[in-house]
Amino acid sequence: MTPAGHRTGPLDHGRVVRLLAAFGDRAPESVDDVVGSLELTWLIAQVEEQYAVVLDLRDEQLARITTVADAAEVLGEAVGAALDENGAADDSGGGGADSQARQADPALATVERG
Repeated sequence: MTPAGHRTGPLDHGRVVRLLAAFGDRAPESVDDVVGSLELTWLIAQVEEQYAVVLDLRDEQLARITTVADAAEVLGEAVGAALDENGAADDSGGGGADSQARQADPALATVERG
């Protein structure tokens, strides 16, 4: 399990809006419904960091993301799949010490992805 407080709730529409609001330091109510390519890139990085996962999004998935609602749906599904995959790997003994170290220290996951 990841450290307490590392995942801070489901990836729903409201959470995506709050994350996007942090991009450009703006109020959530000023977030446009259309998600631009830079916002999407930043959003994916934030989601990976906050949920301690690496999202391997296919082109088809990325092409589906044009609005905040799309981002919540596609990224929410991807996070769920990544967490399921990580859980299965951890349950089967996969992942080993490397995986456990990333879970114990989220900074390690960021360094390895960078």
